[in-house]
Amino acid sequence: MSELQQAVISIKGVDIYQKTTLVLQELNFDIRPGEFVYLIGKTGAGKSSLLKTLYGELPLMKGEIIIAETALSKLKRKEIPLLRRKLGIVFQDFQLLTDRSVHENLKFVLRATGWKDKAEMTKRIEEVLELVGLPTKDFKMPHELSGGEQQRVVIARALLNKPELILADEPTGNLDPDTSQEIMKLLINISKVENTAVLMATHDYMIIERFPARLLKCEGGKVLDLGGILF
Repeated sequence: MSELQQAVISIKGVDIYQKTTLVLQELNFDIRPGEFVYLIGKTGAGKSSLLKTLYGELPLMKGEIIIAETALSKLKRKEIPLLRRKLGIVFQDFQLLTDRSVHENLKFVLRATGWKDKAEMTKRIEEVLELVGLPTKDFKMPHELSGGEQQRVVIARALLNKPELILADEPTGNLDPDTSQEIMKLLINISKVENTAVLMATHDYMIIERFPARLLKCEGGKVLDLGGILF
């Protein structure tokens, strides 16, 4: 097996653009299965642009990214949904459908990603809710849940298709410190138990101190691999 196949993300000689503006240049790094990695840097340093490129929101203009065995340089627009089935994406602002229950939110995603069998869908929904510690909340509406519970539902949604990688953009940004710690424990546990790589953009250095892991820092148009060193 080649290095490219072994890595969940392999980035070689990549420039990241926001429309015509060069945001990050000459990116070279890999992320392995089950690895937990923070993406840090000041606002506007390129964290979100990098994540958006990884899940196909922004086009890859230069270099090569292999993500979940998909070469982004060869990816057609119509193939982006296929890529996203291999990824779990966790946003800061939840993006749950407010007019339907937790169960129906999750079922909506399964249907959209090609699931057909009702019994299999119900089983998978039960499995992911158990994984995130919400086995009895499937009938609740989003507004009936706390912020932490809503973020757990978002993580459950991200896990539905057994992704090789979770991309998390400030997942604790709208949560209080105690709830943030619970969400971090959950994400770290998933990376270990499910062998799912996690790339998490964050500004929260208290979280990084509490849960140390590999650091990638966006700074001066580059991404610096700091290993496990803080700042």
